[in-house]
Amino acid sequence: MIPVPQGFEFAVAAAGFKYPQRNDLTVIRSETPCVWAAALTRNLFQAAPVLVVKEMLTADRPVRAMVVNAGQANACTGAPGLADCRETLDMTAKAIGLFPEDILPASTGVIGDRINLDRWKKALFLLRESLGSATALDAARAIMTTDSFPKLAWRTLKLESGEIRILGMAKGAGMICPNMATMLGFVICDAKVGQKWWRSAVSAAVDHSFNRITVDGDTSTNDCVLALANGMAGQDLAEDDLAALATNLNQICGELAGLIVQDAEGGTKVIHIRVHGAKDDRQADLAARAVGHSPLVKTAMYGQDPNWGRIVAALGRSGAEFDPNQVDVALAGQTIFQYGAPVPMDWDSLLAAALRRQDIQLEITLGNGPGHSTLLASDLTEEYIRINAKYRT
Repeated sequence: MIPVPQGFEFAVAAAGFKYPQRNDLTVIRSETPCVWAAALTRNLFQAAPVLVVKEMLTADRPVRAMVVNAGQANACTGAPGLADCRETLDMTAKAIGLFPEDILPASTGVIGDRINLDRWKKALFLLRESLGSATALDAARAIMTTDSFPKLAWRTLKLESGEIRILGMAKGAGMICPNMATMLGFVICDAKVGQKWWRSAVSAAVDHSFNRITVDGDTSTNDCVLALANGMAGQDLAEDDLAALATNLNQICGELAGLIVQDAEGGTKVIHIRVHGAKDDRQADLAARAVGHSPLVKTAMYGQDPNWGRIVAALGRSGAEFDPNQVDVALAGQTIFQYGAPVPMDWDSLLAAALRRQDIQLEITLGNGPGHSTLLASDLTEEYIRINAKYRT
């Protein structure tokens, strides 16, 4: 049984935006007003729901719900797309007893497709009927696109002042290289926290989780993380309690980010990249991302090939500043490159078993500096090409 934070309920409906005979419209509603946070894509082509949420951030008033549709991104649709988004908020608000300004929108699907308002309108009866009877798992399934499984994570904190629950869900399997947040991520919590603290905590959690993954190096037009806290747990939190809440929020976002890479379109491997010894964290991050984004590194991992040449070549073009003669590379716990040169050994035989596993550890040392970075990356397979070559058709 998934422990849902107090005062939250779910609704789902099958509108038929793209996927026949499955739920593709979701509402998450709170009984009471919530403090909230949003991390939004930095892609310059921002989808209509992202633009609407940005406006709502400026207004800075409490909200009570989130509505998500899967199948039509409503991105690059101009003024008509913005009007469509606002119309969906109007329709949804009437159906679930709220005002439009109470609801945060999110969309995912094919870029360029406007929302089919007729299908949205027809689905509202089903949405209203399911409110309160739909489960968190139903909601997580309804936001999926090319995902192969729903992604959920939760925590229950037993504090001296009482119990707090946090629940998160996410969707994403392709077009993954967030530059702020994730593909789509939603967090709900019943803790009583201030708006400023909540936004800071969510921002930090996002930066150390969803901003640390890559599938294909693409940042979407619709990426967002939306997080609500309604305070229905009741108690004021002490400093230690807030620290525990932040830690658990980080863990939930980390779990969801890991599930996204595990579910990468066509993926068979999760590459755990850790860079140490850089001049600073930025230099380490440049190195980690160059390796994690590299199609040659990713295909080598898929082919179970301990090809150190592809790894060091990616490091060399990363833009990070380091001395090549100080670089060490360890794959699956075995040092294969040291002091700027390969370690002579039959690595194909030695690492064959380790590279067949789903999780592969890649440790890179650039020198003796304090900088470090981590990144989760997927491999790259023929199946990824098949899925994305036929995505619109």
